[in-house]
Amino acid sequence: MRIKALFAAASLTALTALTACATAPRPPAPTARESTGFTLATDQPLTPEQRAMRFDKADLTIKVLPADKAIDAVAVLDFTTTAPLERLAVELDTLLTISSVQVDGVEVPADRWSNPEGRLTVALPRPLAAGQKTALRIAYAGQPRVAPRAPWDGGFVWSTAPTGEPWIATAVQGEGCDIFWPCIDSPHGEPGRVDLHITVPSDLSAPSNGRFLGKVDHGDGWTTWNWSAKSPNTYAIALNVGPYEEVAGEYRSRFGNTIPMAYWHLKSDAPEQVQALFAQFPKMLDFFEATVGPYPFGDEKMGVVETPHLGMEHQTINAYGNGYKIDGRGYDWLLQHEFAHEWFGNQLTNQNADDMWLHEGLGSYMQPLYARWLLGDRYMQRELANQREGLINKFPVVSGAPKTEDEVYKGDVGPGNDIYSKGSLISHSLRMLIGDAAFHEALTRLVYGRPDPRPGAFAPLYRSTGDFLEIVNTVTGQDYGWFFRGYLYNAALPVLNQTLEEGVLRLDWTTGDGAAFPMPVEVEIDGRVQTVAMTDGRGSIPVPAGAHVLIDPQNKVLRQMDVIDALQAYKAARAKAG
Repeated sequence: MRIKALFAAASLTALTALTACATAPRPPAPTARESTGFTLATDQPLTPEQRAMRFDKADLTIKVLPADKAIDAVAVLDFTTTAPLERLAVELDTLLTISSVQVDGVEVPADRWSNPEGRLTVALPRPLAAGQKTALRIAYAGQPRVAPRAPWDGGFVWSTAPTGEPWIATAVQGEGCDIFWPCIDSPHGEPGRVDLHITVPSDLSAPSNGRFLGKVDHGDGWTTWNWSAKSPNTYAIALNVGPYEEVAGEYRSRFGNTIPMAYWHLKSDAPEQVQALFAQFPKMLDFFEATVGPYPFGDEKMGVVETPHLGMEHQTINAYGNGYKIDGRGYDWLLQHEFAHEWFGNQLTNQNADDMWLHEGLGSYMQPLYARWLLGDRYMQRELANQREGLINKFPVVSGAPKTEDEVYKGDVGPGNDIYSKGSLISHSLRMLIGDAAFHEALTRLVYGRPDPRPGAFAPLYRSTGDFLEIVNTVTGQDYGWFFRGYLYNAALPVLNQTLEEGVLRLDWTTGDGAAFPMPVEVEIDGRVQTVAMTDGRGSIPVPAGAHVLIDPQNKVLRQMDVIDALQAYKAARAKAG
C-alpha cells in the first residue's frame, strides 16, 4: 500500500495552540490551523450508522484554486441503507468550512448536523428502513492541510513546475480521504463508484482516477476534467494538477483484452527519459498478469502521473516522483512498487491495518520476482539480500488484533518497515516451501477469490492473514499454520540451532513462542544438496569427516543469522558515534 513508510515511519504533526505576541509593537502571530487528531488518524472503526449503509457512489466537484492554495467543492454521496437508519455519518476535515448540507435535495438546518472533530453527523429528516436510498450533498471550501513532508506526512502539495506553472498533488494515505473530500475513512468505506469533476486553470491538466470522460473549457480561464472510477480505495482518490503532457498507448493482455496505458509527465521532461519509462509499462503489465493474474482495472487504464513528491499508489493513476533514476536494477523500483498495489491494495484490500503486510509484503516481493523475470536469479538474490539486511524484528508483522495504520507503520509501536521487507522474505520462504505452482495458485485465489480469473469476472475484495492461510492450506492439502505462526505472529526470527558430533549434524528450530516449526532445511555436503525433513522441528544428517557443510545454500529459509546481526550492530554503533 503506501510508499509512506518505506524509508521512515511518518509522524503526525502535533496540534498547534493559538499564540499571540506579548509585545505591543508586534502584531499577533497568525493562527496555525491543523487537522484534528481524529482526522489525521485513519482506518478508524466504523460507526453504527456507517455499518448500516452501503456507499453506492460519490460525485465530487472540486475547483482547485492554486493562487489561494484552496479548494471549493461539492460532494454528493449516494447510500443504500442495510438496516434502519436515523443519521448519516461521514468524515471531513474541519479545516474545510461547510456552507451547505442537504439530504435528498432538502437543506438540513445547521442545528441538525455537526462536525466538531471531523466526523460529520447529519440527522435525517425521517428514519429510513433497510433497503431505502438517500443522497447527502455537502458544499465546502477552504485551505486543506498542506503536507509537511509528502508522502510520509501527507496532505496537499502546492509546488511549482520547472516551467513556472502550479504543480499540485494530493498524498493522503496515512491521513485518509477526509483530508479533502467527505468519505468513510476506512478500508471498508470504498464507494461503488466515484465520479470526479476537477476544475483547474485552462493552461493546466488534471489527470485522475478511472476512465476519462472528457473535459469542458468554460471560456473563462477554467476547464473541468471529468473522470469515473469503480470501487476505488478511499485514499486512492487523487488530485493532480500541472503543466502535463500525455504519452499514451495500448497493451494487448495475455488474457485477451486491450488495456489503455497513459503517463502524464511535465512538459519540461527530457523526451528520451519519458519514453524509456513508458517503455516499462507493458513489461510490468505482462509480469504481473503472468505472476498474479489479470490487471484488475483493464477497462479503465494503467495510469501514472509525475508528482512533486516521491510517489504513492493511487488506483489507475499512480504517483511517480523518482526522477527517472537509473540504479542498475533494470527497472524503476518506485514505478514497479506502486504498480504492485493495483493487485495488493486496490483489488485485494486488507480487512484491517493489522493485515497490511498483504499489501506491502506481497507487493514488495514482486520486486525480487520481477528482477528474476528480467535478468535472472542473481538479480533476484541481490534484492532479497538487501531486504534481509534491514529487518528489525521488534514487533510481529501481524498482531492478531485490530490496529490503526499508525500502529502498524510506526516502528516504535508496530512492525514498521518489516511489513515490507520481512513480508517479502516470508513470501519467498513460502514459495520455496510449497513450490511455484502452489504459490501462484494461492496468490491468485487470494487476490481474485477464484483460481481462474478473467477480465470482467471478478470484483475487488477484502482479505485477512487468516484468509491467506486458509487458501494456502486448501491449495496444498496441508496445514501451514505453523509457518504463519512462526513467521508472522512472532517478532523474533526462527533460530536454527546446529551441532556436529561424531559425524552427525543435528539441527533443531527455536521460535519466538517455542512452538514446533517443522521447516525443512537443505544441507549441502561437499557440493551435494540434501533435504533434512525436520519433523517436529528437529532433524539430523550424517557428515563425513572433513566435509564442507553449507546450510541452506540457496537461502530459501528466512532465519536468524549471526552475520546479519553483527552487521546491524556495527551500523548502529557507527551511527551512534556520528
